[in-house]
Amino acid sequence: MNAWKVGLVGTGYWSEKHLRAWSRIPGVQVTALCNRSREKMERRAAEFGVSADALYTSLDEMLASADIDIVDIVTGPETHLAYASKAAAAGKHIMCQKPFAPSLEEAEAIVAAAEEGGVRLMVTENWRWLQPFRTIKRVLDEGRIGTVRMARYVHTDYYTPRMAPGVAIPQPFFREMPKLLFYEMGVHWFDTWRFLFGTPDRLYAEVQRISPYIEGEDSGIVVLGAEGFFGLLDASWATRQKLERPLGETVGPVHLEQLAIDGERGTLKYDTSGRIAVVSADGSGEETILETSELDHEESHFRLQSHFIDCLNTGEPFETSGADNLITLRMAFGVYESAASRMPVAIPTFHGK
Repeated sequence: MNAWKVGLVGTGYWSEKHLRAWSRIPGVQVTALCNRSREKMERRAAEFGVSADALYTSLDEMLASADIDIVDIVTGPETHLAYASKAAAAGKHIMCQKPFAPSLEEAEAIVAAAEEGGVRLMVTENWRWLQPFRTIKRVLDEGRIGTVRMARYVHTDYYTPRMAPGVAIPQPFFREMPKLLFYEMGVHWFDTWRFLFGTPDRLYAEVQRISPYIEGEDSGIVVLGAEGFFGLLDASWATRQKLERPLGETVGPVHLEQLAIDGERGTLKYDTSGRIAVVSADGSGEETILETSELDHEESHFRLQSHFIDCLNTGEPFETSGADNLITLRMAFGVYESAASRMPVAIPTFHGK
């Protein structure tokens, strides 16, 4: 078959991972780039072999002139409705970066636009495609620890207190986001939670802003419950608790992940070293399942984008379709609703459009 031709919109910080993955997938060619800043776009084009004649400063121009089948949207969520609607109207399949949209209404409008245009739509949720979480999912599906009763998911970093004005950070817009940790990163965690354990029935949240250099929250705890199961999501970008090496002069994320899952026949542990192990039911033995180092973001994008292409070729559903991601996004917004009301939020009331 002919190659799928991709037009990528947004050539900023995270676009390199998208472009690197596309360059490795058979049957895919990036044939156009679009970005408001021509300088950034030209650097990416030179790096990934995109013709200088296929660089555009507006999506309208790219859709009108470029030979593409897919639009890969790698811009901020405030742009997604306009960009996805235009791509759908032009008959282009869409891969859309997370967070999916700044509101549930806009997210639902994007899904509706894709359906009306008869195109496929997937949200770029790469966290579930990281090797540790694919491995953990396999162990759970094999029944190694039996019925899951409790999960504790801890994400730590010491990032936001280092975001002083004038300090260079990879994504400067983090400072101005009114919803930060559980919107920008929370959608990753909730999507991964649903991948591993299914969608919970309810959640309760407490959030807090610790760093003086940001507008949104950088710490919080979320309790997620379902029949016979509950879990705790403990996240902070303002804690020193798990720092295991000097941070150095460069300010950037040092995301450290931990997960403990208690089942009737054992406990699965994933620690910040990257080791995944299963503890026997009586606690007398421990088997190492996987030892990794840093989170494999490059490979996660290769797996995710390969899945996107495979599903276009076969017609199979996406793991993170736009419609499915509505639930993930509703959970993220549910955190803020619960934190403001100091009351639990029932997830089933979120289901459907």
